[in-house]
Amino acid sequence: MKKFALIPVMFCFFAMGFVDLVGIASNYVKEDLQLSDSVANVFPSLVFFWFLIFSVPTGMLMNKIGRKNTVLLSLAVTIISLLLPLFGETFAIMLCAFSLLGIGNALMQTSLNPLVSTVMRGGNLASTLTFGQFIKAIASFLAPYLAMWGATQVLPSFGYDWRVLFAIYFIVGILAAALLAVTPIEEEEKSEGKASTFTECLKLLGTPIVLLSFFGIMCHVGIDVGTNTTAPKILMERLGLTLNDAAFATSLYFIFRTIGCLTGSFFLRVLPNRTFFVISVIMMALSMCGLFIGTEKWTLYTAIALVGYGNSNIFSICFAQALTAMPQKQNEVSGLMIMGLFGGTIFPLMMGFASDAIGQAGAVAVMAIGVVYLFTYVGKVKK
Repeated sequence: MKKFALIPVMFCFFAMGFVDLVGIASNYVKEDLQLSDSVANVFPSLVFFWFLIFSVPTGMLMNKIGRKNTVLLSLAVTIISLLLPLFGETFAIMLCAFSLLGIGNALMQTSLNPLVSTVMRGGNLASTLTFGQFIKAIASFLAPYLAMWGATQVLPSFGYDWRVLFAIYFIVGILAAALLAVTPIEEEEKSEGKASTFTECLKLLGTPIVLLSFFGIMCHVGIDVGTNTTAPKILMERLGLTLNDAAFATSLYFIFRTIGCLTGSFFLRVLPNRTFFVISVIMMALSMCGLFIGTEKWTLYTAIALVGYGNSNIFSICFAQALTAMPQKQNEVSGLMIMGLFGGTIFPLMMGFASDAIGQAGAVAVMAIGVVYLFTYVGKVKK
């Protein structure tokens, strides 16, 4: 039964990956609407802003309506967000679409990870979450290709151009919701006693491992969204490529994130978590050096591949450290950890201003700050 229930849950991880279309989509919107870097970076920042607002309340909502129902709600919001861009590409429509995409993803990330814990019931949580991230990464690396194929008419775009991406993911989102809705998942009985309040949830940040894991996830997603958005711009700036050609950089990043998640689910079973975490962060540090000084295609592609692989398992390790540290407060801790995805708002904004001032090297320098923090987190990862 566990294996059958895991199938629709993993399908939902694919839907979770829809949020990563914001990187390539913001680049196309920037080109179509003639926006500056700092203005275009508002789109990914707006998506992840809602994690700050909705993550903890979603953890509380799960206590009332259950984890599965919360995931279904998140899919409904996500489906609406994917429908809006099919009506046009005005600045206002895209702002609304990206906002709803962020809200839906905040609900989904907060509730889907604990739902995995429910389905697994004592299994290998970190490796299963990493496998879920592998499924999510498939949707992530497909997004630039679907947008590029739509823009160049390789795919029938039905007049939507690159926005055919939204139409395809809209259909997949409906399928994910239907599959989960018809799958029975037995959840734990609600615990007796008073439910946690918003303030009580925030007080959990007073637990050192929860706070440090929160910052770790902030850095992870900041680097993730930053690379997703900035990698094509680096190729355009230093190699003179067009956006359609440079879009491959985003796919390359997610290809190696996908490989990292797939192999990581194995390595996290056979290696100490701390050892694999150190290897991952070293790869990210080498990547930052390559992205900062690289001027040749092979150097930049290697750097993008390194950060893709290195960053692929950071979230799962940080999340699992916090979740297993407080097993009686998993819903609340999950909300706090997903609130850390607010880093996807802070990093792109800082990177946008830095790149407008000194070029894409400035954006890389901002991401490097996150890598430095992850080195300080190493000692907190259980062996």
